[in-house]
Amino acid sequence: MSTDHIVILVTCADNAQARAIAGAVLETHLVACVNIVPQIRSLYWWEGAIQDEQELLCIIKTRADKFEAVRRAVAAVHPYEVPEIIALPMEHGHRPYLDWIDNCVK
Repeated sequence: MSTDHIVILVTCADNAQARAIAGAVLETHLVACVNIVPQIRSLYWWEGAIQDEQELLCIIKTRADKFEAVRRAVAAVHPYEVPEIIALPMEHGHRPYLDWIDNCVK
């Protein structure tokens, strides 16, 4: 069963940034839920060197047709030069949960 719902992943440096991102997309009803996962460790290439940073991960649940609006809202408040804003499809989901997403997202 394929759905029209997605999970968007966004990393950020601290709790204040994560809450700003969550507020930007929740207050506008673009998403149903944002989970903020603290203390992830990100290793990545940046400006020719491997970086090793502590970050937070925002896990955002919404409908696929809202991705572009969510991307714009996150990019507008995100301080990173190149923020991670990626979407993964929800291939399967508990129908009441998916209905709840639909009811929350305007």
